[in-house]
Amino acid sequence: MPHTIVIFGASGDLTSRKLVPALYNLKRNGLLPADTRIVGFSRTPMTDDEWRATLRESTAKHAEGAPLDDASWGDFAKTIHYQPGDIGRSEDFQGLADRLHRLEGAAETTRVYYLATAPQFYEPVVAALGSHGMAVETNGPRRIVVEKPFGTDLATARTLNEHLHSVFNERQVFRIDHYLGKESVQNILALRFANTIFEPVWNRRYIDHVQITVAEEVAVGRRGSYYDNAGVLRDMFQNHLLQLLMVTAMEAPVRFNASAVRNEKVKVLEAIRPLDLSEVAGAGVRGQYRGYLDEPGVPPTSQTATFGAIRLEVDNWRWQGVPFYLRSGKVMSCRTTQIVIAFRQPPLELFADGKHKSVREGNRLVIQIQPAEGIQLHFHTKVPGGGMKLRLTDLEFSYSRQFMGRLPEAYEPLLLDVMTGDASLFARADEVEKSWEIIDPFIRAWSSVDMPPIDPYIAGEWGPMASVEWMAAQGRTWFDTCPVLS
Repeated sequence: MPHTIVIFGASGDLTSRKLVPALYNLKRNGLLPADTRIVGFSRTPMTDDEWRATLRESTAKHAEGAPLDDASWGDFAKTIHYQPGDIGRSEDFQGLADRLHRLEGAAETTRVYYLATAPQFYEPVVAALGSHGMAVETNGPRRIVVEKPFGTDLATARTLNEHLHSVFNERQVFRIDHYLGKESVQNILALRFANTIFEPVWNRRYIDHVQITVAEEVAVGRRGSYYDNAGVLRDMFQNHLLQLLMVTAMEAPVRFNASAVRNEKVKVLEAIRPLDLSEVAGAGVRGQYRGYLDEPGVPPTSQTATFGAIRLEVDNWRWQGVPFYLRSGKVMSCRTTQIVIAFRQPPLELFADGKHKSVREGNRLVIQIQPAEGIQLHFHTKVPGGGMKLRLTDLEFSYSRQFMGRLPEAYEPLLLDVMTGDASLFARADEVEKSWEIIDPFIRAWSSVDMPPIDPYIAGEWGPMASVEWMAAQGRTWFDTCPVLS
């Protein structure tokens, strides 16, 4: 069946940096379904050829893999079309509908609407698609892709879901989080459910705690006015970090399909212990990097957190008593995203140093999502020579070393999944709303005037000292190591 991808916000940054380069790589690698066309919709006045020329330049800059060549681009460019229009003008949507009819003819076509616009335009686009009958599936599937942020709290997320469901069925809606397109995130499911060596120890009997860290080196920069309204909780926790928690903690689905996988993910969120405002203060730490108040668009008295760490408890048989620590921040020591499975200490210390009990680091399984993707297992071995001196060493698996060639960029498999209708890696309505239920109390508490002043930290560190002290008070330490794989 032919496919048409309609991109709203065609002249925007997401389209040029991520979407079109991903589609180009799919086409170049022979993965894009045959008879796929791309139609851009934006207010910028352009012809088809002008948009193609603009995209050629940006794709040459952002597409990973082999350099862009005339033959592959020429073949891809034939699929690209542009329809100028204003989201606020009904007649422009009628013009888009007419253009799509001319391109598609009478053939049944899978049509994907991609909302690459600012969030305030989501509802107007959905309403216009509904009023012009463009969501009706009489001539092939119709799907809509919604980028994050999906709301700014539980109330706005529910409103957006209601608006989407007034035009589209839930099975037509694909809420995208590009983290789930990364190979190492999907590999967590393979690691756990395709190997018998991990599942027996993936529980409270053997795991002491789990750390999930998304650290960024970059400052807020020109995004100050947006970021100051969002903060680290909305920017990272409600979406990326909770998604990583779900795939780490979920039970095995009865089969690997969208419904079964998403059912198990939602069960994890339902098992997370709810916290009221009085409990939230002790369940997290916030910080702000020195220099944030000097960023353009940031108020000089802002108390917005650029660093956050929270503790969540999953109250089920597998995870009871195992805390999950979620952490993210700007201008930290390095750029890395990693999940650390920290195992318990052995029940008996056989190799103590003399009469003194030896305190060693526990075993760890480090799943690195970026920058390099792979897995590292930390365990103790005997140091050669006399005595039983032990040292923590490691075994590692690296995607780049094990599999030759380029790893797909995260948007590539996700775009393919949308076209084929596989929603396994996309958030369901109840999942999004449950995520906001978990994060909302932290947002309210951290924005309260009753909170003590925010803790500062210096660029290049792992957050404020209060974060280290908070973990130490719980008898644990952060795994503050820059990417274990390179």
